[in-house]
Amino acid sequence: MSATRMMILGLVKWMQPVHGYDVRRELLSWGADKWASVQPGSIYHALRKLAQDGLLREVATEQVGARPARTTYEITPRGLDEFETLLRDLWWGNQQPADPFMAAFAFLPALPRPEAVAALRSRGKVIRAGVESMRASMESSWIRDSKPAGVAWTYELWIARGEAEADWCDRVADRIEAGVPYLPEGLAGRDGWTVVEPAPAAAPTPGSEPGSAPDTDGNA
Repeated sequence: MSATRMMILGLVKWMQPVHGYDVRRELLSWGADKWASVQPGSIYHALRKLAQDGLLREVATEQVGARPARTTYEITPRGLDEFETLLRDLWWGNQQPADPFMAAFAFLPALPRPEAVAALRSRGKVIRAGVESMRASMESSWIRDSKPAGVAWTYELWIARGEAEADWCDRVADRIEAGVPYLPEGLAGRDGWTVVEPAPAAAPTPGSEPGSAPDTDGNA
């Protein structure tokens, strides 16, 4: 959400006075729905919320014919402060978005080897298809000539990450297909994850054992 807020505030600052429709169109033309998880349907809601919070100002609302009414926005001084704070937080921070695939991959032994191999190779193919789409967009004159350089450079980063992950999928699939063990040592040789001993419990701290009385005078 902070990335969406930052991008909307930044675009209003850059394009003001601007309609919400133009903010949405510009973000989608950058591909922000793909590489920044900006949901198209959330943009209008975010604009209204930012206005309610005093970060944007509604300048005017107009309606042409039967089209939906359009509200024009400008950024407020508080909005400028918020934009710069979020911008620097995202620049200097190193927060990695959670990927549900990693949770599933942690349970790799629960899948039969052939299925794990097929799933990884399929994932690699899907990622490479996305990379080729990104590369075609980045090389188009529409992106190169009409968008900020940072947009094209973001595509470069997305492509590099995609290529790296697709190659990783193939490498891991090759290892699994070759029979490389990936079960805990006590389960070596099993084709599946049937029983795993729980991790050892941490040693109790003094006075925490069931039935022990609190130590109030320094004596056990």
